[in-house]
Amino acid sequence: MSKTTIFEGTATALITPFTKHGVDFKSLDKLVDCQLDGGVDALVTLGTTGEASTMSQEEKDAVVTFIVKKVRGKIPVIVGAGSNSTLFATDNCKRAENLGADGLLIVTPYYNKCTQLGVVKHFEMIAKSTKLPIVAYNVPSRTGVNILPETALRLAEIENVVAIKEASGNMAQIAKTITLTKGKLNVYSGDDGITIPIMAMGGKGVISVASNVVPAFVSTMTRMFKAGETLIARDMQQSLIPLVDALFSEVNPIPVKKACNILNLSANVVRPPLTPASKRTARRLKKELAKFVNI
Repeated sequence: MSKTTIFEGTATALITPFTKHGVDFKSLDKLVDCQLDGGVDALVTLGTTGEASTMSQEEKDAVVTFIVKKVRGKIPVIVGAGSNSTLFATDNCKRAENLGADGLLIVTPYYNKCTQLGVVKHFEMIAKSTKLPIVAYNVPSRTGVNILPETALRLAEIENVVAIKEASGNMAQIAKTITLTKGKLNVYSGDDGITIPIMAMGGKGVISVASNVVPAFVSTMTRMFKAGETLIARDMQQSLIPLVDALFSEVNPIPVKKACNILNLSANVVRPPLTPASKRTARRLKKELAKFVNI
């Protein structure tokens, strides 16, 4: 059974620009323009990088509405709608669908956690609440719950669970997930440092933090691989590693928020409990960004 493909290539896990008083829509407008100009294949909003866990429902709705209106169907808009409460996640999905989302990113339950059977039941209930395609998000370092390859295969049997964002960092596990679910579930890298290795194993692309600041580079890298220019893509991946390391030298999205500030895309505002990037991180980011853009 071949599944819907929401996108192939590069989707940006967008930051949410803030002022001290709320969402900075002027900067969000500039950021989305930058992404569209950079040729990304999709946008993901209200994910981990978007600091959704610190936002009010009104802010979330306003951000989704703004981005959907701004993009005007040019590329898919995927909305983070997950929760550790299955029932709350179903409500989030309905809201996102009503606001014009093209797809949903659903993280595994966190804090209260669950068994592998619980993961399957969680996604089964959520899938019944929406007609939109769902990307399961596997990030065990944050949630404490890992989607094992065999569980991914069970998720693939759910009609509108069409993909998985793999941020486990376990290449052997990711390879097994791709092998077991081939043709049934699209796999996206959730780690900028291993995008091309995952695509080489059959992955469809990346949901990228780095493309907030270098969208054209990341988009070109994935397109080169898709076009069969694997050595060029490999070399681009290798050249991206120092910037990726800098972008994850502190808890995401602390460094990428500072990187966007360095590029005059937004203010350097993160919400508690996150704290602004250190001076050392800022210097490192500026050094690595200068290899890609004029600053």
